[in-house]
Amino acid sequence: MNKFWAILSFFYSLADASAIIPRPNIVFVLFDDIGYSQPPSYRKDSPFKTPNIDRLATQGMRFTDAHSAAANCTPTRYGVLTGRYPSRIGQFGVLKTYSKPIIPKTRLTVASFLKGQGYHTACIGKWHLGMNWMEVKKGKSEELPIGARMTDGPNALGFDYFYGFTHARNIGGIIEQDKVVANVKGIENQPMMIKRALEYLDERAEEDKPFFLYFPMCPPHSPIVPAEEFVGKSGMTGKEGKYGDWIYQGDDMLGQIMEALKRNGQDKNTLLIATGDNGAAGRSYAPLRDNKSSIYEGGHREPFIARWPGKINPGSLSSQVICLNDLFATCADLLAEDLPPDVAEDSVSILPALLGKAKAPVREATIHQAPAGLAIRQGDWKLIALRNGAKELYNLKDDLGEKHNRINSRKVEAKQLEALLRKYITEGRSTPGPVQKNEFYFSWDKEREPGKKKRNKKNPES
Repeated sequence: MNKFWAILSFFYSLADASAIIPRPNIVFVLFDDIGYSQPPSYRKDSPFKTPNIDRLATQGMRFTDAHSAAANCTPTRYGVLTGRYPSRIGQFGVLKTYSKPIIPKTRLTVASFLKGQGYHTACIGKWHLGMNWMEVKKGKSEELPIGARMTDGPNALGFDYFYGFTHARNIGGIIEQDKVVANVKGIENQPMMIKRALEYLDERAEEDKPFFLYFPMCPPHSPIVPAEEFVGKSGMTGKEGKYGDWIYQGDDMLGQIMEALKRNGQDKNTLLIATGDNGAAGRSYAPLRDNKSSIYEGGHREPFIARWPGKINPGSLSSQVICLNDLFATCADLLAEDLPPDVAEDSVSILPALLGKAKAPVREATIHQAPAGLAIRQGDWKLIALRNGAKELYNLKDDLGEKHNRINSRKVEAKQLEALLRKYITEGRSTPGPVQKNEFYFSWDKEREPGKKKRNKKNPES
């Protein structure tokens, strides 16, 4: 009889073990300055070749209404890692090599959150969120001496491992952990980044611990420096040939990550997301208006594709309005963990959308920003509040190109959106929870919250 119960207990334990879903690996690939309409999976007549983005779309879910938090590099990255709108700290511009960190060590990031949940975390690629350089004098040159050390970078914000560079204008300076380890030609940078990313994935295959890989690449941001092996691969000629090759190289890096995950058997339990940080630089694609740095759709609407075998239906499509800020809350949701009230204040879980279970919009509304001001989107309506006090209102369902300003004809909708925008600003959050403090109070009129600092006009990087 004792033997019977022992056998029965054994089978029950197997059943329980099979019911346990291992925590997924998370890989977040961030293209730099890729336009919504550049991948052929988003625009059939696109002249660019992005076979791996397009392949990923057939394997996962393609979002058609995804947005970066900002229309330029630095603030979007702040939003991705903190789940917070960058306007709350007054970050509308981009940082430089010697810029100070804009994320304090006391703020929980998606990396430090996942690390606390037992994940190994790595950032490989472009940081662009500031670092404190030790014993290095700021000069005109962007080049940092080999051996120079910094603090308050990725390692201080939850990443176990960092291998990358400060930003695109200093693409040659290679940093590992907290030290400059090489100064190379720009053309050499991205091959080094993908090589290290693949090594990292191979290393993690030896471990049972789940991992989070944040891979912010450079393409197609300038400098446009495709490696020799990619020259001519886009099939494009003339002025756009080199740029097309650069996009193709970025797409190839995504493909290499996909193949590494498959080779290591990691793909089956990995949530892989590929997206961009803002619109294409200097390139507009109809019907969207404008491009990078613009408050209009071309500045912040992004290709966004997610794959998670067995969880996300292959070849599926979502029209949900989402934001890159949503990575944080989504990670917490898929781990069934609650976030503290002072964390990820502008992040919403898109897990229901990913699993095809969303019966309603996952977001109440979404704030977009550009150097010119803020915009709030709710449903079909988008209100733009410019720094000069002007306001614009568009119905994106009927007017995706934002050609017809309806601020004077649809005053009810404009008033409702303005009230909601003011609420989000003054409450320091756009998600349910206690009121939080902003480090910066955005105002497009003479009303300014008492005690809040004004934007530092002497520092264009603020």
